[in-house]
Amino acid sequence: MMTFQMTSNWAAPRISLRWIPVFRRNFLVWRKLAIPSLVGNVAEPLITLVAFGYGLGMLIGTVSLNGTAVPYILFLASGSICTSAMNAASFEALYSAFSRMHVQRTWDGIMNAPVRLDDVVFGEMLWAAFKSMFTSVVILAVMLALNISHSPMLFLALPLLGLVGVMFSCIALIFNALAKGYDFFTYYFTLFLTPTMFLSGVFFPRDQLPGVLRVASDWLPLTAAVELIRPLFLGHWPAQGLQHLAVLVIYAVIGFWVALALTRKRFSS
Repeated sequence: MMTFQMTSNWAAPRISLRWIPVFRRNFLVWRKLAIPSLVGNVAEPLITLVAFGYGLGMLIGTVSLNGTAVPYILFLASGSICTSAMNAASFEALYSAFSRMHVQRTWDGIMNAPVRLDDVVFGEMLWAAFKSMFTSVVILAVMLALNISHSPMLFLALPLLGLVGVMFSCIALIFNALAKGYDFFTYYFTLFLTPTMFLSGVFFPRDQLPGVLRVASDWLPLTAAVELIRPLFLGHWPAQGLQHLAVLVIYAVIGFWVALALTRKRFSS
């Protein structure tokens, strides 16, 4: 019985269109508080962009990126939009999803209808990715209004930012399945997201990192996102774009599978 239970927890996801009501339910609830939610998600990255981009950027001027001098505010903007997508997806897939799963017992109520847990987790993942995408679009619009970048290739960044949201929501749902309370998420933000943000080339070029950290940063999920999206801000195609895209997809697929297995285990125990 124990072996069968472990096997069933790690079975392939069984997804149907019944994730749509889960997504729609979250959307209808969020719609009532859309403006305060938007302000909360957008204010911090924009303050960071203005403070560091214009303030610190006046001192630094330009940074060298692959032998090209790039204005620091453009360098920062192209990286910070990735962190915004990461943070928005992570917050929704952690605090909000945990509230619905554990505190409010919304998931239990949904599963009283003919909706599987797999559909609930999939719907939550896509909802967190949607919140991330929505935040990224607003920030990108502000960047365009500030004339930070004029590259028409920025429109290609939108689907990539959506994939970044999917990836980080999948990773965050792993910790959501393991959490016993809200305090547990401090470990995720402090020990994973913060080092990831500083090692992935958001604030300074990664070639300034020591050798060991540089090698480790090559395979961080945020690094792949930055390496894909930053060249688009500069009007260039990403170097090794397929490799970085594959990293995002692999993290997303494995992350969702692990998150689903751990969530199944939580609900079956």
